This record gives sequence, structure tokens and C-alpha cells, in this order.
Amino acid sequence: MAAGTFTLYDTVAELLGDGTIDLDTNTFKLMLATSSYTPSAAHDEYADVSGAEVANGNGYTTGGETLTSVTWSQTSGVATFDSADVVWTASGGSITARYAVLYDDTSTGDKLIGYVLLDTTPADVTATDGNTLTIAPSANGWFDQTVNPA
Repeated sequence: MAAGTFTLYDTVAELLGDGTIDLDTNTFKLMLATSSYTPSAAHDEYADVSGAEVANGNGYTTGGETLTSVTWSQTSGVATFDSADVVWTASGGSITARYAVLYDDTSTGDKLIGYVLLDTTPADVTATDGNTLTIAPSANGWFDQTVNPA
């Protein structure tokens, strides 16, 4: 589930260009933020969003989940950043979130990449005890970049 459009933070292009974020080798995490988070294109580090992160517990661990099966590949002039779905299982209570935020856990300051609104109403999304909250990148991955426009 990712109801909204994945939005890149303003500094991503520069951080990719100067090698701070290395999509081939770094470790990436997806964290959940509550409705108290107000996205800002100027946010650039995990600390900018951590105050609105879903609390540790009920199946959620502060800092979020590490992306698995990460790929950064190029086909026909389009480079795509993708991964497996991220899944949390609520245990002992509910997990409630409004945003998912992707960040680079390897870079100094844990640089932010982008975020997605989980329900376009907007409203909170809740996984109740025993149920799962799954965040899936779109069919085109988390984001793509056209490198050779036709």
C-alpha cells in the first residue's frame, strides 16, 4: 500500500550526484511517521522527521525497517530504484501511521530520500493487533529517473 505519490526531498539530486547517497551499496530504511509530521521539501536528515515517528512497540521498531532486495538498474534509458515490499505485523496493539519516509541509513545524518502519504484522504492507516501493514513501491519502483529521453 502506498496511496499517494512518492515525493523526493529537494536535496536528493545533489546527494546522488555527489555520491553521499549510493543507491548501489548503501543501506536504506523505511520509517513510519504519524499525522504530526508535516512534510517539507527542505527536510534532509532523519532528525528532521524522527520527532513524528511512530512510537517503538506493537511490532514497530524505531528507525523503521531495512529495505531488502534493493535494486538500482537501468533499462531503455530509465534508471529505477526498487526493493521488496516492507511489512510490519502489529503485535500487542495497533500500528498507526500517516506517512512512510525512505532514508539512507549509511550516509552521515541518515539523509532523506522521499516520502509517501499512506491514505490520500489524508487519514491515518492502522494495522490492528495480528494484522500487517505493507508498504509496496509502485510498479516503477520507489522512483525512477529518465537518463536518455526519447
